Amino acid sequence: MKTDDLVAMLATGVAPVTQNAAKWPLRLALAVGVSTAFAILLLGYGVRSDLMQAMALPMFWLKLAFPLCIAIFALLAVQRLARPGVPLGRTAWGLVVPVLVMLALATAAWWDTPAPQRWPSLIGESWRSCALSISLMALPIFAAVLAAIKTLAPTRPGWAGAAAGALAGGLGAAVYALHCVEMAAPFLALWYLLGMLVPALVGSSVGPRWLRW
Repeated sequence: MKTDDLVAMLATGVAPVTQNAAKWPLRLALAVGVSTAFAILLLGYGVRSDLMQAMALPMFWLKLAFPLCIAIFALLAVQRLARPGVPLGRTAWGLVVPVLVMLALATAAWWDTPAPQRWPSLIGESWRSCALSISLMALPIFAAVLAAIKTLAPTRPGWAGAAAGALAGGLGAAVYALHCVEMAAPFLALWYLLGMLVPALVGSSVGPRWLRW
């Protein structure tokens, strides 16, 4: 059989993968991963005792919006990277903009804070455990999303792993925010960002091995 005939035979009846092909595995992965992260929160940490009062503060919602924005755009990136030949487009900018906004707010808050209070606003009361706790919340989400991507067809496994880590980090940080009492923008810009960056870096390292065809 000639090569051209073999290629033609293999291509017969092949239909393009639909845009929704990646959605259901990812939805199931997120349901399992986020539920597990909430279980870790409730059993190991607990929700902050003044949650209802904190919800009346704009900074509380900013603390939630920051990681959730990253998670939303990371999910869009994962959906694109899980399908061959689909460009990221401007999705990557959606991951950058929330970080730049938070860094700008943190810088403004830093200079607006009296000098003796600047360092406390950066380290808070939980700097030793914040990034580690976010990574712990992200772990089940990260594992579930990676498993979902592996059932699809990623052709850029390193980027797909990094996007999965960013998605898990963003959702993990949002879950942890229900326990965390820190509100200062400098603290959020450093420790929350670090907590989300860790799973993204792990994903970029694990992706080429785990997601390889």
